[in-house]
Amino acid sequence: MPSDPVSAKIVVSGGFGVGKTTFVGALSEIAPLTTEAALTEVSRGVDDTSAVAAKSTTTVAFDFGRVTLDGNIVLYLFGTPGQERFTFLWDDLVDGTLGAVVLVDTRRIDDAYPALDYFESAGIPLAIGVNQFPDGERYALEEVREALGIGAGVPLVPCDARDRTAVKGVVLALLDLVIEGA
Repeated sequence: MPSDPVSAKIVVSGGFGVGKTTFVGALSEIAPLTTEAALTEVSRGVDDTSAVAAKSTTTVAFDFGRVTLDGNIVLYLFGTPGQERFTFLWDDLVDGTLGAVVLVDTRRIDDAYPALDYFESAGIPLAIGVNQFPDGERYALEEVREALGIGAGVPLVPCDARDRTAVKGVVLALLDLVIEGA
């Protein structure tokens, strides 16, 4: 007799333009729900687009995707907006989450600190995906770990947010961490 599906929630966070929407879309088995809005001249004065000059939209609420694992486990993915002015949404988005993925862009490593601080202070298990941008410099993972100031117990996984297999690797690292801690 088939059992009822079990669901779990993961939050994907990180700085502005780090690849959260792309990450959710790469793994989702459904067309992801996105809340993208055009960047305006007003937002360009607020959002630092220097490292992502071609970026023309931004998430203003959240992204949502879904993936079925093992035929009976449904994983819901919620991507947070990256700008500080939208962090008031995070408390609602993380309610009931299993854990978080924080994406890092090595061209702008400081942008990861607000998300890392938030999840660490909330006691939410997290894994870090080092999103490898084509024009970004590659660093050894231990150098990234040191720059972020995170302990060895936090999974740190290189990825390309456009690649389903790479994204899956980050999510599996988080799930392994959660299972080990259970």
